[in-house]
Amino acid sequence: MTIYFIRHGIDDEGYRGGWSQRGLVVEGYRQAERLGCYLKENQSSFNITRILSSDLQRALDTANEIARALSLPVESSQSWRETNNGVIAGMPHEIANERYPGLYFSELRMDERFPGGESPQDFFTRINTSFSKLCNELESTDPKENVIVVTHGGVINIIYHILKGLTWTNKNAHFPTSYTSIHKIEYQVDKWVVTAENLTEHISSDQAAGLSN
Repeated sequence: MTIYFIRHGIDDEGYRGGWSQRGLVVEGYRQAERLGCYLKENQSSFNITRILSSDLQRALDTANEIARALSLPVESSQSWRETNNGVIAGMPHEIANERYPGLYFSELRMDERFPGGESPQDFFTRINTSFSKLCNELESTDPKENVIVVTHGGVINIIYHILKGLTWTNKNAHFPTSYTSIHKIEYQVDKWVVTAENLTEHISSDQAAGLSN
């Protein structure tokens, strides 16, 4: 059994992310569209049976494009959201910097919460719990079930740290997570392991040109 973690497509980078409910920009929709086509064309290899998604709009927009291609429903949940950045979620960078100077995730103490949001430790605990719950669920079901989870870069980064046995903090360097990248996690010999990282074959220039024509 396999879990494919997928980062959402590109959204408007002029705003603070986190729990922002801003959706994809046009390029992000195109990326998600290409990913959906790629997964459909290679469904015999991926054999996707379920699509889970963060319920933040940029993730849902991406998941819905994949679902449209694969003719599968989307199961959305708050569990797979990016860190809760409270009052600055979706705020333009300029305004956030004026009203909350220096308020960045990497500057927080591990136990320090965003105003109205989570601390880095809260975020880690939520994702660790969600990941463990999904793994346990899959281990008790059909071994041929392969699941997509459409989520966020910060979430995928935590999962890499968990699986590679690394201590995670909000100040660590991030593992690469390109927009709409695929990260393959397989269940092998009674444990989950990373078997492919940051796959972006579906957004190669040739495929992009073919879809834009």
